[in-house]
Amino acid sequence: MVENYINTTFQLPCGAKLNNRLVKSAMTERISNQNFEPTIEHEKLYEKWSETGAGLLITGNVTIDRIHLESAGNICFDDENMIPKLKSWAEAGKKNGNHIWVQISHAGRQSNRFSTLRPLAPSEVQLKKIGLFGKPKAMKESDIEQVILGFTKAAKITKEAGFTGLQIHAAHGYLLSQFLSSVTNKRTDKWGGSLENRSRLLISIIQEVRKEVGPSFPISVKLNSSDFQKGGFTENESLEVVKMLEKEKIDLLEISGGTYEKLVFFLMNADKQKLSTKNREAYFIDFARKIRAISELPLLITGGFRSNTFCKEVLKNGELDLIGMARPFITNCDEIPGFLKNEIESLDNLVLRTGISQFEDAAEGGFYARQIIRIAKGKKIKLNMSPLICSNFLIYHEIRKAIAKKLRLPF
Repeated sequence: MVENYINTTFQLPCGAKLNNRLVKSAMTERISNQNFEPTIEHEKLYEKWSETGAGLLITGNVTIDRIHLESAGNICFDDENMIPKLKSWAEAGKKNGNHIWVQISHAGRQSNRFSTLRPLAPSEVQLKKIGLFGKPKAMKESDIEQVILGFTKAAKITKEAGFTGLQIHAAHGYLLSQFLSSVTNKRTDKWGGSLENRSRLLISIIQEVRKEVGPSFPISVKLNSSDFQKGGFTENESLEVVKMLEKEKIDLLEISGGTYEKLVFFLMNADKQKLSTKNREAYFIDFARKIRAISELPLLITGGFRSNTFCKEVLKNGELDLIGMARPFITNCDEIPGFLKNEIESLDNLVLRTGISQFEDAAEGGFYARQIIRIAKGKKIKLNMSPLICSNFLIYHEIRKAIAKKLRLPF
């Protein structure tokens, strides 16, 4: 019998050990209270995900700034007074001996108008997405320093609350990704221009966070392979940043891609996906090979994995170290234990389409957002939702939360 590589342990450079190679990657929960704190729903949700047996759970976006939200319902790690509530969440999420890491982020120009009309960003380059995003203000030196302090404080809170690691989000077009890309970073000071300068904020944050949490606490970085935009962050630039991250001795690198203007992480399972990638399931597996050629960093890829056979193949071949899944932890949550035990060969690959190209990413995003909220409330998932209704859910969610906040109503 072929060894079940998914169910083998993995030790990180810092010494921490994962029980197996399966990771629930980050998905935004949108269920905080009005004080940006976790709720009982977070505990229920992560206890259920802990019961799947996955070795590592990574939370959805936890912001460092209450003005620059990724979405209404985000938690903000900026106040140590909330640590008692965070401890309950952390304990629920590691109930079965697994790790639970906090994904720390700042949305930058991807903070929508319901959050702020003038978000801070590297430069005044506006996001073109259905008029939902205001023109950003270019950050001052003091603003950048506050971001570094914000990430560092969030890391401190993460550790003190009992979470077992953290992930710095530098992908998907959020603030750190904006600094890395020439499309969104037009600065001429030490934070812009050359790739070294554009990487300075990310590297500075890693260095300060490491000082705060110490050498034995896992630090991960989520990085784009590419922005998939003309003039944006390229694969070659990403490989150079990977070399920088290796020098900083991070514990895990997760590779993804795209921004709000190019949501490849939602749509790569459509029929436009390259045949070579389709044949090998995972979205970024080709780029992983390029990383392996220049780096020994532990590597996680999320997106596309659905068959037990393929997961075992890439792990056996050493193409990556950890298998990341997101949507299967919604649509196939009850089957994950069997998948880990080699009892279930494949998981569903649900594709939701409206037939209107402009609405496809919103339909996918809305559908899965609704399902997460249902699971957190103890409800079963509902697969027969209208794609068109789902495509409007995220805007509806932002408006409803904004009105509730203004009227001081419960979220």
